[in-house]
Amino acid sequence: MSHSQPNEQDELQKYLEEKAKQDHEQKVEEESRTLSAYDACVLKESSKIHELIAEAQKEGQK
Repeated sequence: MSHSQPNEQDELQKYLEEKAKQDHEQKVEEESRTLSAYDACVLKESSKIHELIAEAQKEGQK
C-alpha cells in the first residue's frame, strides 16, 4: 500500500501543474481580450473625435 502512495503523489503533482498551466493560459487570454476591447473602444472614440474636428473645420470655413 505504501507503494501506491508515491504514484498518487506524482499524479496529484502532475494534475496541479497542469491546472496551474491552464489557469495561467486562461488569465493571459482574458487579459488579451480585455485589452482588445479597450483598444477597440479607444479607436472608436478616436474616430468620433476626428469626425467632430472635421465638422468643426467645415463650419469654420463657411
